[in-house]
Amino acid sequence: MQTAIATQDYRLPPERVPETLVETLSRDERDEYIHQLKQLLREQNAVLVAHYYTDPDLQLLADETGGYVSDSLDMARFGHESDADTLIVCGVRFMGETAKILNPEKRVLMPDLQADCSLDLGCPIDEFNAFCNLYPDHTVVVYANTSAAVKARADWMVTSGSAVDVVRYLVDNGEKILWAPDRYLGEYVQEQSGADMVLWQGSCIVHEEFKGRELAELKQQYPEARVLVHPESPAPVIAQADVVSSTTGIIKAAGELEADTFIVATDRGIFYKMQQAAPHKTFIEAPTAGRGATCKSCGHCPWMAMNSLTKLLAILKSGENEIVVDEDIIERARLPIKRLLDFAARRKQAIYGNNDA
Repeated sequence: MQTAIATQDYRLPPERVPETLVETLSRDERDEYIHQLKQLLREQNAVLVAHYYTDPDLQLLADETGGYVSDSLDMARFGHESDADTLIVCGVRFMGETAKILNPEKRVLMPDLQADCSLDLGCPIDEFNAFCNLYPDHTVVVYANTSAAVKARADWMVTSGSAVDVVRYLVDNGEKILWAPDRYLGEYVQEQSGADMVLWQGSCIVHEEFKGRELAELKQQYPEARVLVHPESPAPVIAQADVVSSTTGIIKAAGELEADTFIVATDRGIFYKMQQAAPHKTFIEAPTAGRGATCKSCGHCPWMAMNSLTKLLAILKSGENEIVVDEDIIERARLPIKRLLDFAARRKQAIYGNNDA
């Protein structure tokens, strides 16, 4: 078992992280916006798909209008199965691109095209191409949290819930792996699979901030609590987990485990669905700002926070913010995604998870 590490650090520096701004509306404004949005969605034969990390009002609106709340690949797959003409993707840009890749015939809109992802931004296609060219004998496996262009360069795309199984399958076939972009998820996959891997050095700004020492101290305060961790987190956090899983897996664990209290190391936007799954249980945010640390995200993705009712209403009225992906990239990017879906179908398993972020 060997792991080679890329020498350049592609983790996003603090100056490239926007401020987290959460929309505040009065009750009357909120109710009026939701009323208008429901009407416009019906009139335009549009369906709203929202990620677990977005504002609870957006998740609620998706639930109430026949839309869907899930992770990015499942969001895109739902859009493909829907008879809607327009998909409204509340999430980050790579999610809109994935929806377009799987639904090229549909119009795909997003509330804010500036809603990016630190993993996507930290894996620019030109530099990634050059990195891949250094390892021509490696199978290129990329996480869903990447641009359409990066997916088009890959052999496989995986989600956090499928990554270990896919890489184990490739290892059994004697393949060496080039992994991108999340270093922590890559390290976790490598440990679980025993793969010979080369790791791109990116990270999620939300999950990277969870702190192992402070988590241990919090566990002492809540000794009966179970710890649920997303595998994009650093190894000292993963080591203390009772469950390491994707976003969907974390929600499922909250509902199924007998514990009454959970410490959760992923974006706090997930608490909306967790509370639905287990309404009488208590959920505590894992610590992000350790002693002397500067908290960049404080447990919530600033790009996810760019999605809002106000912006959603604006694009439904204007038709702006359409996702456009080059046809050649769509064709090439669909192949690694299809490999994952076919792999899941052969194993009769569901493919869940990314945050992902």
